[in-house]
Amino acid sequence: MSVKVYVDGQAGTTGLKIVSRLEQREDISLLKIADADRHNNVKRAEIMAEADFTFLCLPDDAAREAVTLAGNSTRLIDASTAHRTNPKWAYGFPELAPEFREKLRDSRKTAVPGCYASGFISLLYPMVKHGLIPADFPVFAYATSGYSGAGKNAIAIYEGKDKPEEFYSPRQYALSQQHKHLPEMQLFSGLTCKPMFNPIICDYYSGMVVSVPIQTRMLDQKISLAQVNSMFQEHYADAKLVTVNPVLSEQEQKSFFLASNTLSGKNKLEIFTFGNDEQILLCARLDNLGKGASGAAVQCLNIMMGIDETTGLL
Repeated sequence: MSVKVYVDGQAGTTGLKIVSRLEQREDISLLKIADADRHNNVKRAEIMAEADFTFLCLPDDAAREAVTLAGNSTRLIDASTAHRTNPKWAYGFPELAPEFREKLRDSRKTAVPGCYASGFISLLYPMVKHGLIPADFPVFAYATSGYSGAGKNAIAIYEGKDKPEEFYSPRQYALSQQHKHLPEMQLFSGLTCKPMFNPIICDYYSGMVVSVPIQTRMLDQKISLAQVNSMFQEHYADAKLVTVNPVLSEQEQKSFFLASNTLSGKNKLEIFTFGNDEQILLCARLDNLGKGASGAAVQCLNIMMGIDETTGLL
């Protein structure tokens, strides 16, 4: 018997990706809404009431309204920013710890992590959890990302014939330190102070790398690059969609380039540890549309359904 799934916001980037992933599966029955009815709340509520699971791929305010519209008739998986820091919602990053997975499995309301936040939290949660850095450590992160996460208008400019010259260059943004992912990044990393975050949008379609430099001289305890890598290896030992790469030798690092689009179209997240014992560089690579959005959303659905979390993702 197939599970009935509705994607509210099926015309957006994330919604389209979720639909394309699910329509290939025999255990899923996708409920569709006519284009003319996408903003008809009566029709939307009727389909939600019929669905076992409903994805919300909407702007934040619309996602909040959709929760009221849905009531308790369907299990919700929200891909917006609206509910990620709400303690009543399960946070959809099961690899972080068993308690995240358990809450997700039984939840009626799940928030899908943000793309930048996924990379950042994959690095900082274990570092704080295992005591390698204190919760009040002054954390700075930067990230490079493809333009697919910038919205329809930006995508149209990047792919248009009259693209402005500056769009060919990497562009820094959110310079006021008010990026919408910051509350989520702080909360689920266990940090007591808001991190600084410098996102950079680049002229390629999808994929990202989130990087966090650690100056170990600022720590009260001495830690080594090998120790940090070993911790990550152990923490994610059972993760099916998170891979921790071994430490490269100094010579290997000199000739290595870390591209941001390598995992484009895939649903995995890779962790790297670079540098040396004095200056450690933590990096997480993922697809902002995969493990950073639609892939993570489908992974949450699979766990909530009680099936293998990688179904339809590998």
